Amino acid sequence: MTGILLVNLGTPDSTRTSDVRKYLREFLMDKRVIDVPYLLRFTLVNLIIAPFRAPKSAKVYKNVWLPEGSPLLVYSQKATDLLQESLGKDFKVVLGMRYQSPSLKGALEQLKDKGLDRIIVLPLFPQYASASTGSVQDKVMEIVRTWQIIPEISFVQNFFDHPKFIEAFAIIGKRHLEAEKYDHVIFSYHGLPERHIRKGDHTGTCLREAKANPALEAQPNCCAISHKDNRGCYRAQCFATTRLLAERLGISAEDYTVSFQSRLGRDPWLKPYTDYKIKELVGKGKKRILAFSPSFVADCLETTEEIGEEYKEVFEEAGGEHWQMVESLNDSPAWIEALKTIVLERVPQLQ
Repeated sequence: MTGILLVNLGTPDSTRTSDVRKYLREFLMDKRVIDVPYLLRFTLVNLIIAPFRAPKSAKVYKNVWLPEGSPLLVYSQKATDLLQESLGKDFKVVLGMRYQSPSLKGALEQLKDKGLDRIIVLPLFPQYASASTGSVQDKVMEIVRTWQIIPEISFVQNFFDHPKFIEAFAIIGKRHLEAEKYDHVIFSYHGLPERHIRKGDHTGTCLREAKANPALEAQPNCCAISHKDNRGCYRAQCFATTRLLAERLGISAEDYTVSFQSRLGRDPWLKPYTDYKIKELVGKGKKRILAFSPSFVADCLETTEEIGEEYKEVFEEAGGEHWQMVESLNDSPAWIEALKTIVLERVPQLQ
């Protein structure tokens, strides 16, 4: 039997301020998320960010909360159940969250001592980043190293260019493109501090223009073309996902923009920033925009609220007329098929 551990980021247990604060503290105290010395991180998170951000975030969570609970958890659990049904009795599929509930430790306990041939860990982050996939890998190994018998464990590092993943998003996007006419398409990805990208760069060339002058965007050719030296770069993977989706949907290069959202703090984050690009596009006469967020596979605060509401407000205040967010993969049949394919590729004899 093969164990499958699906992992998503995590969510507060409720919309209460105390639960949001607890979630923020665990999330932001991760050294891969805020990569500064421990004492500075502890001070920032526990004395500044969590106390002041939690009450505001709790109000926003109430806007996206479903009757069954957090949308990220609800959709992730539905996908887990459907994948189990699709794979059948030779597999045991469980869900864990990197932060909060259901915990990674609890999920792995469901797979422990089951006589498994292998465990496949599938972080639900299409593009690899140290702060997401890397953190999951780190935590899983911290937990299983205490086991007496450790089965073979493999990690799915990314699936940003997997044909089935691209197809699943394209199916949803196509419905919107066929229903309405849009002037432009934005592919908005979760942002990261630029230093995260440079830390993983072995060439010494990544984001070189931005490093010299933070006001500039990164060197276009650095990420716009995939090659062996940027295969593991989060920003390059985002551009690759966009190119493949645009090709699949028949969107020409001049009709789409790649940008990054969810900045935190004063340090430079990946550019271009989505809110800046929205204003720029409206200024160029792009009044009808379709917005994708292909760094998320389940709708959550960053899709429903940030892209669906906050950026819509920015867009309309700038003079835009029609803003439409493309919903995430959630529990769509094509996404379950993509997950199944990604898993079975790790178990060749069962293909």
